[in-house]
Amino acid sequence: MSMLEAVRLAAPAAAAATGPGASPRTGGGFEEVLARAIRQVENFRLEADQKVERFLAGEGEDLHSVALATQQAELAFELFLQVRNKVVQAYQEVMRMQV
Repeated sequence: MSMLEAVRLAAPAAAAATGPGASPRTGGGFEEVLARAIRQVENFRLEADQKVERFLAGEGEDLHSVALATQQAELAFELFLQVRNKVVQAYQEVMRMQV
C-alpha cells in the first residue's frame, strides 16, 4: 500500500471520528497513518537497497528493475517529505491563530 493510499483510507475514518457525538480515540488516527507511511517509505528503501546489492553481486537482477525500485524509493521519500512539510505548515498556522 502506498502512502497516498494510506492517507486516502485514513481520511474517511478521521472524518467519522471527528463528527458530532464522536468519542475521542486513543492511539489511533494520525499517529497510525504516520507510522504506516514511515514504514512504507522504509520498506521501499530496503527493497531498493536489496535489489542494488543483488545486481552488483551479479545475482540476476535486471538493471531496469533496480532503477525502478530506486526511483520508487526516492519518490516515496520525496512525497513523505512534502506531506511532512504541509503538516508542519498547518501546525504553525494553527499556532498563529488567535482565540
